[in-house]
Amino acid sequence: MGWFLIGLIVLIGIIPVRLVITSYQVSAPQAILVLGGASDRMEFAARFWQSHSNLDIWVSDYPKENEANRQIFLQLGVPLKQLHLDGRPTDTVTNFTTLADDFVNNKLRHLYLIISDYHMRRSRVIATVVLGSE
Repeated sequence: MGWFLIGLIVLIGIIPVRLVITSYQVSAPQAILVLGGASDRMEFAARFWQSHSNLDIWVSDYPKENEANRQIFLQLGVPLKQLHLDGRPTDTVTNFTTLADDFVNNKLRHLYLIISDYHMRRSRVIATVVLGSE
């Protein structure tokens, strides 16, 4: 019984220490990246920003959507100085490649990624390869 109690105390003591180490090693996201394609996604991103208002929002979408996206974010209170609209992408890969240098120049290493559930897995893989190489 004594060894079991000692083992339990050690285990209980290790878990909080491991959680602190993990939270230190994994940085909090420094910006929000929204991949275009739907106005409801822009609205979600703007509402998400309201609880993360210290972060800038980067939007990667077709150039013809920039003005509509800008209006959605402005209507939901996102200041223009925190909104970065990129109209260069043509597909999921260029969503990341066109912004990679901007992220490096702004020392952004950890991002919240907003995209549809359907595209999340593929987008995360592409982001890891493209942005991880930077």
